[in-house]
Amino acid sequence: MRNLVLVAGLLAMSPNISFAGGTLQANEISKTVIDKVAVRPEDLPEAVKSALSSNYSEWKVSSAYLVTKEDNSQYYEVNLKKTEESTTVNLDKYGKKLD
Repeated sequence: MRNLVLVAGLLAMSPNISFAGGTLQANEISKTVIDKVAVRPEDLPEAVKSALSSNYSEWKVSSAYLVTKEDNSQYYEVNLKKTEESTTVNLDKYGKKLD
């Protein structure tokens, strides 16, 4: 959510943001994430927990979120940690990894 506020602040200053891959228009950002709600790891759907345990068995869930996009599609953003390493995995409610 903090990142979304930061992006909104940047957009207020400039309608275009340039980055290494090109220029991002203000209306492109507003069509992405509209809601991000924290979810306790034990409250994740069984399919998501199963996918995590089989594909990331050595990793521990540090935080998880249910993300809703403007088109009302949803996915789980799961932050994982293993010793000093960390990664983020996006999974749909069926445990399928999203790109």
